[in-house]
Amino acid sequence: MSGTLYVVGTPIGNLSDFSPRARETLEQADFIAAEDTRVTLKLLNHFGIKKPMMSYFEHNKYQRGEIICQRILEGETCALVSDAGMPAISDPGEMLVAQCAEKGIPVVVVPGPSAVVSALAISGLPTGRFTFEGFLSTAKKSRREHLEEVRGEKRTMVFYEAPHKLPSTLEDMLAAWGDRRIAVVRELTKIHEEVRRTTLAEAAEYYRENTPKGEFVLIIEGAKEQEQEEITLEQAVELARELIQQGHSASEAAKQAAQLSGRKKGELYRMLMEEKAD
Repeated sequence: MSGTLYVVGTPIGNLSDFSPRARETLEQADFIAAEDTRVTLKLLNHFGIKKPMMSYFEHNKYQRGEIICQRILEGETCALVSDAGMPAISDPGEMLVAQCAEKGIPVVVVPGPSAVVSALAISGLPTGRFTFEGFLSTAKKSRREHLEEVRGEKRTMVFYEAPHKLPSTLEDMLAAWGDRRIAVVRELTKIHEEVRRTTLAEAAEYYRENTPKGEFVLIIEGAKEQEQEEITLEQAVELARELIQQGHSASEAAKQAAQLSGRKKGELYRMLMEEKAD
């Protein structure tokens, strides 16, 4: 009889955020698949949990995934955890969940802390619609292509960033998008938790002078709606004249020019008729 894969959220800093259900799930699982067994061992020791673990990370995820799936198919239950937060979100566990889905293995989520929504909630920026962009590439060309791709994104954007890459990332964002509001959130739920609500230009300047420390989540406002340049009445009439020259009737020309300019059809038609009368 097939077992189950449990996707278990773990604390992103403060161990008090570990839920009773998550603790119970780890206690009852047959084994735990962990991104870094040394990190997970600290969590298990803190809560007095003793379970066999299997390392599961980016460079062994396919091979280990097959082994984990086989064990589950033989009836064992597996708890999947990452070093911090929700597994499978910008995390190798994404592949394990997909492998289980392909094989018809039940997957159950045990929700826990998430740096994405936690940072978004305290950013002070619009949260009704947002897009999670994860980590930018370490390759300069790919990173800049990614930034250019989302330049027109109107939703609030969320990025993860490592401290050593933060200064160059902020500079690249400023160059790609111009100045925008940003919330730089670091060390969520930890002793040195900080939210810096500022602009890209000010953030880039600050981190040129101050060495970043800790893990960062960047919340950046989306692109503003471009205001359409207002077409004057004279420009709308000129457009209608050109349409008449192309063979349209005065009525049809006024209608099309009105749709394109936002002016009233009757007003444009009246002016065309007055010109004709003259």
